[in-house]
Amino acid sequence: MKKLKIYLDTSVINFLYANDVPELKKITVEFFDCFVMKNKYKVYVSNVVIQEINKTKERLKRNKLLKVISKYNINIFTFTKESEKLADIYFKNKIVPISQIEDAYHIAISTCNSIDILLSWNFKHLPNIKKQLAVKKVNEKEGYYSPLMMTNPMEVIYEI
Repeated sequence: MKKLKIYLDTSVINFLYANDVPELKKITVEFFDCFVMKNKYKVYVSNVVIQEINKTKERLKRNKLLKVISKYNINIFTFTKESEKLADIYFKNKIVPISQIEDAYHIAISTCNSIDILLSWNFKHLPNIKKQLAVKKVNEKEGYYSPLMMTNPMEVIYEI
């Protein structure tokens, strides 16, 4: 059986240190320790995630977030012209507002790289049914037929 390919948006890495929401932090830590560390999935981020992390003002936190990528040996995709073109289509179809440009990039990168699951804690802009259906419709119209599931770490750890 092939390993699922999972793309992590920045929120998932951030929640490793989210002391203000201990229940979600616990789930995120469990996901990393039980599934990422044990290599149960092929896990990816992109240079967009790294750019978002680099915007973190607090240096110590920024460094902790960046170290997660190397600690867990997470693969890194590069944002490409193909991804940019697809993200523009998401904007034109009002799937993602231009103010949430990185979210459109995460979806496009995941789609262009045939990712199985885009994992996020950002319920407003990513893992929700309405968004998932709209993305599926646009992706198929553009010739991308690999199904992309957008969900949160809770659904992944409790699925196994």
